[in-house]
Amino acid sequence: MADGRRLLEAVWTGRGRGARTARALLAPAEALYRAVIGARGLLYDWGVFPAEDFSVPVLSIGNLSVGGTGKTPVAAWFAQRLSAKGVMAGIVLRGYGGDETIVHQRLNRGIPVIAAADRVRGIREAIARGVDAVVLDDAFQHRRAARDADVVLVNADAWSGAPRLLPAGPWREPLRSARRANLVIVTRKTADRSTVEDVKRALANAAPRVPVATAHLAPGELRSTATGQTLPLHVMRGADLTAIAGIAHPDSFFKQLTELGAIVRPQSFPDHHAFTREEARDLAARARSSDFVVCTLKDAVKLESLWPAEAGSLWYVSQRLRLEDGQEHIERLLDDLISRAH
Repeated sequence: MADGRRLLEAVWTGRGRGARTARALLAPAEALYRAVIGARGLLYDWGVFPAEDFSVPVLSIGNLSVGGTGKTPVAAWFAQRLSAKGVMAGIVLRGYGGDETIVHQRLNRGIPVIAAADRVRGIREAIARGVDAVVLDDAFQHRRAARDADVVLVNADAWSGAPRLLPAGPWREPLRSARRANLVIVTRKTADRSTVEDVKRALANAAPRVPVATAHLAPGELRSTATGQTLPLHVMRGADLTAIAGIAHPDSFFKQLTELGAIVRPQSFPDHHAFTREEARDLAARARSSDFVVCTLKDAVKLESLWPAEAGSLWYVSQRLRLEDGQEHIERLLDDLISRAH
């Protein structure tokens, strides 16, 4: 499974002759996929496939590609904003692999988090728990659940300028599908402003009527999985780090740590990787000479119970969202959801 995911990612992102040939060979399958999702979309648009309405407002946070756009921290941020404005929000997600469910519980203590492959059932459970609004994590393509607003994320760090659909590329839908959204947020970890502007220009052509905001996802403080102790990020300057990432686009995470001044020894795994105790011991052994072993929150929730006590602290950083522009579009969307909740 892991090797298959690595092979797919090499095909999607590779610039060599082999990757280009593989993408060309996958073009017929890509065309078939495009036709199938196009037909499915039309059936929903025409009402042939019904969508179920709910008694509370529903906000979907989704994307057009496979992973790596920052859905979890963005969905958590929207749930926090709604709760801060007096609207108790519940989070509903598929809960693939279990890690994202625990991450939401860490990020949003006191906010109901429901994992359900059937989002309709998950929304009903959230309503039964007394929430005033529901935030759906990764549901742009799950159209059986009606929503009051769709926020679509596009990752500038993975922008190639020429999106390819599955299986020739990582895109679930073409860029023009963003026309269904109420708002697009261009997210970035290490991408420069010129790349963000390239994405915004492409969106202006593909979905000209949809407002666009941009957000920077940056590391928060260091936190120990063993003790809960926190340290400021500047302690990593000049430090030797063993960095672990089992996420989509792990290089962005490693680059973030490098930009903080650390000497980074990267250990990457496929997205949603299920670590074993043997892998945890191996990682700890490799990190004996490092000053810190640092991973993402998504990896920490899986590794913390496996990490050898004698190896010292396993540290993690979670991504903090900072809006760079488009604040007015987000406030307008939140105000509309709040008015529907009351």
